[in-house]
Amino acid sequence: MQKLLYGVAYYDEYMPYERLEEDIRMMKEAGINVVRIAESTWSTHEPQNGVFDFTSVDRVLDAMHQAGIQVIVGTPTYAVPTWMVKEHPEVLAETAKGPGRYGARQIMDITNKTYLFYAERIIRKLIGHVKDHPAIIGYQTDNETKHYDTAGANVQFQFVKYMRDRFQTLDEVNRKFGLDYWSNRINSWEDFPSVVGTINGSLGAEFAKFQRGLVTRFLAWQADLVREYKKPEQFVTQNFDFEWRGYSYGIQPSVDHFRAAEAFDIAGVDIYHPSQDKLTGIEISFGGDIARSLKGRNYLVLETQAQAFPDWTPYPGQLRQLAFSHLASGANMVAYWHWHSIHNSFETYWKGLLSHDFLPNPIYNEAKTIGKSFEELGEHLIDLHKRNDVAIMISNEALTAMEWFKLPGGKSYNDVVRWIYDELYKLNVACDFVPDGRENLNDYRLIIVPALYAASDETLERLNEFVQSGGHVLYTFKSGFADEHVKVRTTVQPGILHEAAGITYSVFVEPSNVQLRGSPSFDASADDPQVHTWMELVSPTTAEVVAYYNHPHWGQYAAITSNTYGKGKATYVACMTSAKIINRVLERTVREAGLWGIDQQAAFPLIVKSGINKQGRSVRYYFNYSNEPTTLLYSHGPARELLHDEPVDAGQELALEPWGVRIVLEA
Repeated sequence: MQKLLYGVAYYDEYMPYERLEEDIRMMKEAGINVVRIAESTWSTHEPQNGVFDFTSVDRVLDAMHQAGIQVIVGTPTYAVPTWMVKEHPEVLAETAKGPGRYGARQIMDITNKTYLFYAERIIRKLIGHVKDHPAIIGYQTDNETKHYDTAGANVQFQFVKYMRDRFQTLDEVNRKFGLDYWSNRINSWEDFPSVVGTINGSLGAEFAKFQRGLVTRFLAWQADLVREYKKPEQFVTQNFDFEWRGYSYGIQPSVDHFRAAEAFDIAGVDIYHPSQDKLTGIEISFGGDIARSLKGRNYLVLETQAQAFPDWTPYPGQLRQLAFSHLASGANMVAYWHWHSIHNSFETYWKGLLSHDFLPNPIYNEAKTIGKSFEELGEHLIDLHKRNDVAIMISNEALTAMEWFKLPGGKSYNDVVRWIYDELYKLNVACDFVPDGRENLNDYRLIIVPALYAASDETLERLNEFVQSGGHVLYTFKSGFADEHVKVRTTVQPGILHEAAGITYSVFVEPSNVQLRGSPSFDASADDPQVHTWMELVSPTTAEVVAYYNHPHWGQYAAITSNTYGKGKATYVACMTSAKIINRVLERTVREAGLWGIDQQAAFPLIVKSGINKQGRSVRYYFNYSNEPTTLLYSHGPARELLHDEPVDAGQELALEPWGVRIVLEA
């Protein structure tokens, strides 16, 4: 890319009256240089079976090109038209809740042959129609694609074939998945039951893995179709999303992002987050770190919020801060969903950059300052390269397994991941994400492994080898307990990891009135040292005890340990603690790994991000995620602060206004 992309999703089809010319005028005034179109409006492009009308696409492409605004065209396959469901009701996904009903988007069976026939036809018709248009810089396949819990008879048939191909014999399936339990043993492939009602977590987790594979194949199929038409200089992307808890929260349960991303030139994501007093920047950083890690390069924020909900409407300065927050994690594009607020239907009150009156407003006016800065400073900020020594190992298989066997209180895998990530972020420790199947771990000096409940022997042995050869690892509870088929290991826990961790345990409990008692090397006197949710009663073999449980009955057991193994060190956190305690554990581990530096002199709400730009110069972002003004002591070499265009010297104090940002470019 030659410039930073600042954009919006634009739906001419949704407009209550003709205003394309005025929209473009306002976009240009705001510095908008890219729009994303077409991914939501299949029924407009194909109003009846085999009848195609790309008038709305053509007029937008022509008008945007004339205005110098670039376009990303989406394949409109994630929202099926009424005629298709009327003629072929079987295209709707049958889930564990029963047959699908028409109305919402993302309700189809992505394996259904009839749906795939029509999807291929609209992709070929649309992309073939627009392929030579000079406004187009890239294509987006589908949107926020998942398997939509499809589990009908055709999916079950494919799953049986998958199991037969993978495991060859039913004896192997019965043995690996423990199907003798409650007479679940399968003695004939023809008798293989639907897994919708299974009580076997191993089989259920394998089905979830199979469903994620359906998404990977579906997206690769679409990407291949688009590549038949696209020009060499154009890209193909996908808009990945995350677990949703009213905003982007954690690892997506329904997609293996690392595998699905292999089909694309560049990763795209949408990132939504709380705002106003609840704005922390954590979701932006979390989503960005994952997106950047998928391809090991810069990524596109295809959707983020402008106004959205009343409690998300940003304070003055926050929209600007947020735009630069995305860039600081490695984004090359920031785009709002969406340009205008829709006047009817489901998302009427998910407000866009413009309100329902289409007039300039404070959010739009602040966007104008962002567009101006992107244009003026883009050459310094585009293609930020980030080289991190810390990685968090994540696992879709562990996530699914812990959905079957949740922690007390209903806590899940993503609760553990965010418990770790949030405090790492607050310490200003930059990190990547790596999948549990990654073979080469030596790019990192510290790997953090949250709740790796289900994992292969090879993965655990690779982690042991990483420690033995000089790396540092921090494991949390629930790691190494079961194999990749969610079958609990019969060896001493935590399975193979006990070698590097230097500990064993066989008993775990739900804590009640349990606190921590620190060792001489660790201060556990936080305001809230309470242990909650989960605790393992750990006995060290070779490990040093960092903290014990402070409890009349469990006090002899270790809660946190550290063990030297070969040339490296393994820390094990056997319980879920307060944020303050895990923050201290992470600080201790980062220091032991030799990674505590200048940036760690600051802490949340002062957040520091950095990288190397295309010219090989260091770019440092400083954010104040609070309502109070603050200052920081700049401790690096001579530089220039870009937003104020002023010199900065080592030892100089920089002021940050509430929700402010400073960008420092080293000489």
